[in-house]
Amino acid sequence: MRITRELLIRLAKENTQERAYNDKSILAAYLSGSVLRDDPLLGGTTDIDLVFVHDRTPEHLREIKALSPDIHLDIRHRDQKDYDPPRELRNNPWLGHELYDPMLLYETKHFFEFAQASLRGGFDEPKNILKRSYKLLNHARKIWLDLQLKTSDIGPKEILNYLDALQHAANAIAELNGPPLAERRLLLDFPARAEAIDRPEFNTGLLGLLGGTEITPAILAELLPSWNNSFTFAARTADIDSRIHLARLAYYEKAIEAILSGENPLAALWPLLHTWTLSASALPENQVAAWQGVCKILKIGGEHFENRLDGLDQYLDNIEEMLEKMLQSHGFELSEII
Repeated sequence: MRITRELLIRLAKENTQERAYNDKSILAAYLSGSVLRDDPLLGGTTDIDLVFVHDRTPEHLREIKALSPDIHLDIRHRDQKDYDPPRELRNNPWLGHELYDPMLLYETKHFFEFAQASLRGGFDEPKNILKRSYKLLNHARKIWLDLQLKTSDIGPKEILNYLDALQHAANAIAELNGPPLAERRLLLDFPARAEAIDRPEFNTGLLGLLGGTEITPAILAELLPSWNNSFTFAARTADIDSRIHLARLAYYEKAIEAILSGENPLAALWPLLHTWTLSASALPENQVAAWQGVCKILKIGGEHFENRLDGLDQYLDNIEEMLEKMLQSHGFELSEII
C-alpha cells in the first residue's frame, strides 16, 4: 500500500466520524502530530495522532489501534475540563502547541473554536514563550532533585526518570522556536533548534549526556535484535506504558533503521534507548541483562549514574543562565515568568 499524506488524513477523518457517531460524549476531535508535516513518514511508517475531547472524564487517556503494519492510530482522550480556562493554555508547552494549529475533524457546541481563539491571543509573545520554556526546565530540575536521593541500585525506573529529565531539558530549548520535539525525531530535529538560538553546544551536550560519545552506529545496529526481543516481550505485559505496544513495533524499528542509514545515524540512540528503557521497566529482572549491557556501554547506569547526574546538573544550569539573559533582554523579572 502506498502511504500518502492524503491517505492518512482520509483515515483520520473516517475513524473520527465512526467514533463520534458511536460515542456521543465526544465534543470535538482534531488531528495533530506528524501527519500535519509535509513528510509524515519515517522509515515508511507513521502514526495518526488524534485527540478526542469528551464532555466527561474519559475511561482511558490513550489508545493505540493498528490500521496496518506501518500505520496506527494514537488517540488521546481528554476531558473538556483540561482546556479550562483556555487562556492558561498559552503557558502549557504541550497542550498549547497541540491546540494552536491542528486540523479540526469534528466539533459540537463551538467548543474548539472558542478554546483555540482564547489560546492564540499572545501565544507567541516572548513572555509566554519563556513561561513555557521555564515550565519544561523546572520539571527537568525537579526530576534531577528527586534522583539525588537515588544513586545506588540504579534500575530501569531511575534511568527512565533521567531520560525524562533530558527530554524536558531538550524541549525547554526547542520551545524557544517551536513546538516540543517528536519522540522518534528528537535527536534528528534538535540540532536545528539549538542552532536557531546560536547554541549548538546544547546539541553536543545532549548527545553526550545520552552516552552518544561512547557508542557507534554499527553497535546500535547490532543491538536492534535484542531491543526487538525486549520490546515484543514487554508489549505482551499487562499495564505497560501505551507507547510499548505491538502496533508500534514497526513504527520504532523501521524509523531506527532509517535513521541509522541516514546522515545523522547517532540520532537513532534516543528512540532505541528510550523505548528499550520503557520496555525494561515492565520486564522481570532476569530479562533485562541486554538492556543493562547497553547502559554499561553508554555509561549511564551503575557507577556512572552519579557522574551523569552531575552532567545533567550543569546542562540545566546552562539553560537557566541562557533564559535569565533572555529575561533581562526583554526587561522581564523572573517573578513575572514563574
